[in-house]
Amino acid sequence: AFGEVGLAGEVRPAPRGQERLKEAAKLGFAVAVVPKANAPKKPIEGLTVHAIERIDEAIALARGL
Repeated sequence: AFGEVGLAGEVRPAPRGQERLKEAAKLGFAVAVVPKANAPKKPIEGLTVHAIERIDEAIALARGL
C-alpha cells in the first residue's frame, strides 16, 4: 500500500506510482492498495490492484482480505 492520507481521510496519489507497482510485482507482491489516481491503466501481471479514494475504504478492504 502507498499514498498520502489527508486530514479528512482522503488518500492522495504518490509520485512514481506506476514504477512502484511494477517493482512490487517483480518482488512477488500479489495485492496492492493504492490511491485511485495511481491505479494502472493496464493490468500488471501477477498483481491485484485495489484503487481507493478514502482511508475507510482501505480499512474495509483490509478487513475483507
